[in-house]
Amino acid sequence: MPRFESRLDLYEYLAAHKSTILAEAQKIGAGLGIPADLKGRLGTSGANSALPGALRSDIVQAIERDALQVRPNKHVGDEIRRVVKSVYGDEYDAAPTNSCEAALWVTFDALLTPPLMGRGEPYRARSIGLIERHAEHHLSYGRPFPPKYKDLFADRGATAGELGLAGRRNQNTDIVMVPMAGASYTLHGIKFYPCPLLMNTDADATAAALRRAADIHASELSGFISLGYDTPGYGCGTKKRDSTPKLLSNIGELAAEHGVPFVCDNAWGTPFLGTDPRRIGADVMLYSMDKVAGASTSGLVIGREDPVVNIRRALGIHSDRFGSTSAHGKASHVAADPGKMTMTAMLAALRVLRDKPQVVTQPVDTTHALVLDEYARVRDDLGEGIVITKSYNLGGVEVNYEGTWSGATMGIPIFNNEDRVAGSQLLNLCTAEMGVLPGQADDANIIINPGLGTVDELGVVIEGRMRLAVRALFASMVLLRRWVDRGPI
Repeated sequence: MPRFESRLDLYEYLAAHKSTILAEAQKIGAGLGIPADLKGRLGTSGANSALPGALRSDIVQAIERDALQVRPNKHVGDEIRRVVKSVYGDEYDAAPTNSCEAALWVTFDALLTPPLMGRGEPYRARSIGLIERHAEHHLSYGRPFPPKYKDLFADRGATAGELGLAGRRNQNTDIVMVPMAGASYTLHGIKFYPCPLLMNTDADATAAALRRAADIHASELSGFISLGYDTPGYGCGTKKRDSTPKLLSNIGELAAEHGVPFVCDNAWGTPFLGTDPRRIGADVMLYSMDKVAGASTSGLVIGREDPVVNIRRALGIHSDRFGSTSAHGKASHVAADPGKMTMTAMLAALRVLRDKPQVVTQPVDTTHALVLDEYARVRDDLGEGIVITKSYNLGGVEVNYEGTWSGATMGIPIFNNEDRVAGSQLLNLCTAEMGVLPGQADDANIIINPGLGTVDELGVVIEGRMRLAVRALFASMVLLRRWVDRGPI
């Protein structure tokens, strides 16, 4: 017999009992055996913009060495370009920035937004993107179309001040938002907001929907944009024979047919080891190099040479006016300047990804084995419908539990991005009460990475710490599942 008549009843019940739930989580945490000096210093997500993980010793040493040398910034930038070219080929290039958001900003300005100069009426441009997880980043640089999506990201990543608001609405730029075929956008969470549940995404039907949108907006079409992640929880469960996500390659083919750029936001991804921009037909791919790639806080654009020229020119790093192959001056995007030490860390990280990939892949393998082992301990308590996927692109493990909501059965409570911003993301709050830093766990999709207090200075997983962090996460999921099961009849 159902315990709740509706999802609305469930989340109202959880909100009303929030303090009791968190008190229970604290008691459970006391029994996990997390040492007092490690509480609040362990996490399941390796890094994020607000809480970067510790740098490996090889990256720190590279920064220290370069800090003692005198050489122009452009020399470091050119070495980054050479490493990228050595992997992807001479027809590819790179542009470093101080964050992935800065890379996204300048990419929109350089490739997808109409020019501001020139006589006559300014024209409009429309880029097409999927309504997917974390879309508030790459789908917020223009006015939403259709208008029903104009408030979709209203509560996400709230930034005070005129620049924070105006910077996400480029002049004469619209974003056409297309739902993913086969996905669900069911309301969940205490904020009761649409959650992109993407496990059942149909890659071909989604491509057909994108094609229809492109046909409708053909006269104003400036590009396609999507995430570059490769896991089922991001709609990329269907792969081609070479393991390339079919969804992404379909978008690349559409962009090529229409002669417009395909911008791929792979912020949480890993250059060289993850989604290959060549295989999916991406013109540019953007990375947050501090999340799983191993560098300090920074962003990186990798792409075909011709579109990257526009981005490099906008950044003031492509060439000097008097003639040179590169520069590191100050142009319209001076706010995106990464600086010499940041680029040094990025260069060192890229060299490791190219020459010693096992430094990054081995911790992922270890983490995957630990997650499977800990999941086996609680599988009966969590029920069916959980899918665990290893991803070198994401630098860790995806745990998706949207399948626990099968048919009329209410599964593990799902919380949305708005819950995280509002402080009502109960899964994260329970984990925090147990002494583990909250991780990436929105929309029934959890990303577990080594790096946040769970690795040593060489980047090797400290298995005991990682096991405690994962155990706390699963214990929080079990706790919330039990609250669903024992709710009012």
